[in-house]
Amino acid sequence: MQITGAVLEEIGRDRPYGESQPIVVQELELSEPGGSELLVRMEAAGVCHSDLSVVNGSRVRPVPMLLGHEAAGIVEKVGDEVTDIEVGQRVVMTFLPRCGECKNCQTDGKLPCSVGSATNNDGTLISGQRHLSRDGQTVEHHLGVSGFATHAVVDRRSVVPVGDDVPAEIAAVFGCAVLTGGGALLNAVAPEAGESVMIVGLGGVGMAALLTAVAEGIDRIIAVDMSEEKLEQARQLGAHETYTSEEVKDQGITADHTLECAGHPSAFELAFSATNPGGRTVTAGLPSPDATSTITPLTLTSEVRTVMGSYLGSSVPSRDIPRFEKLWREGKLPVEKLITRHIRLDEINDAMDQLADGAAVRQIIDFSG
Repeated sequence: MQITGAVLEEIGRDRPYGESQPIVVQELELSEPGGSELLVRMEAAGVCHSDLSVVNGSRVRPVPMLLGHEAAGIVEKVGDEVTDIEVGQRVVMTFLPRCGECKNCQTDGKLPCSVGSATNNDGTLISGQRHLSRDGQTVEHHLGVSGFATHAVVDRRSVVPVGDDVPAEIAAVFGCAVLTGGGALLNAVAPEAGESVMIVGLGGVGMAALLTAVAEGIDRIIAVDMSEEKLEQARQLGAHETYTSEEVKDQGITADHTLECAGHPSAFELAFSATNPGGRTVTAGLPSPDATSTITPLTLTSEVRTVMGSYLGSSVPSRDIPRFEKLWREGKLPVEKLITRHIRLDEINDAMDQLADGAAVRQIIDFSG
């Protein structure tokens, strides 16, 4: 079938992307879903740093590639092996499919699926299939989703169904920002009653972690960012204290546990230095592959510290997305407050500039127009 999608033609073009146009919106061919796959009509897709990292070259992927991984839509067709999802259901896309069989999949979310990670790197679905082409040329899939398009074929293992009452834009944000930030807070930081948490970096992932911390009733929530606008938003969302990184250093602000969501080595170093003895420093950000940080190993020993990474929020999507859905339905997780603006698909290059400038938390591509 013919679809319209946003294809990254070349990695690393100069900014502003609104002028260099690395992403081209065009018609493509989408083949029929296989036995374990679904055809989904996209309703909404979020613009995330994981998309930007492919555009700017921080994450090198094969091109041409149809971008987009944080998305939600309606199932229009199911393969003959899919028995638990029906046509007409709304589903959330998740950017790391889980095979359910490899050693990593037995770690309750601690480690990313090795099979899903490999196929994501290769630009295929977890089934190993590619379904996108244009003029006879193969177009790669992005993280098993390729959600910046009117339709997508995805594997059953890349989706989680949600209730019809969950708006598409909310459902989309569940699949990446909330699952990564909120999941890291719940599954990796895992604060106990009375413990404090500092969140460093207030993009979509950090703000989602903040909302989750508020929903969980954490006694002291500290939000840190370089942007005064984001600090003000954090206060409105329920942060008890907000600081710039310099204020954290100058005032010696610390917390029992810290969660780094900025994806920058200096943010990680700040988070580590601000963690109390016995605490956990969790990093959920994705820096450039050649980025390095310096910490003092003696501190790990003498203060009995823990440093750990969290990918996809250390989540099992089929377990954790329903948990966030329940919190949203109860009015405890106002994910809609993370949405900065709605855009058309043909505004995607400008949206990448907005994201790179730190001017947006979540921009949502609306496919209803």
